[in-house]
Amino acid sequence: QVHLVESGGGLVQTGDSLRLSCAGSGGTFRNYAKAWFRQAPGKEREFVAAFARTGTGPYYEDSVKGRFTLSRNNTKNMWYLQMNSLLPEDTAVYYCAASSTVILSALRSAAAFGYWGQGTQVAVSS
Repeated sequence: QVHLVESGGGLVQTGDSLRLSCAGSGGTFRNYAKAWFRQAPGKEREFVAAFARTGTGPYYEDSVKGRFTLSRNNTKNMWYLQMNSLLPEDTAVYYCAASSTVILSALRSAAAFGYWGQGTQVAVSS
């Protein structure tokens, strides 16, 4: 059974950095798409960054390009989101996600991912 666990969230100030980690178990994650999504209060869950199943990427949501970096360690079944120059609008619960079936054109869709972590809160004060 696939299980994902996020860590690394917290309360920071504008301009600070955080590194989120996602630890996967119960699957062969080398062939999975690996992603981060986020959900702010009152908003829908939105795509942040991902690697495709084929390993291509990373792909980013436009507002985080140049500030966030997605990386992975396939040996450890982990992937990471390094978040620099954080802004108040980055405040959200961040979720890692994985999928063994998602196609590239659907990579930015939360509905295409079947495995989710419990989420980690990121709060950025102004």
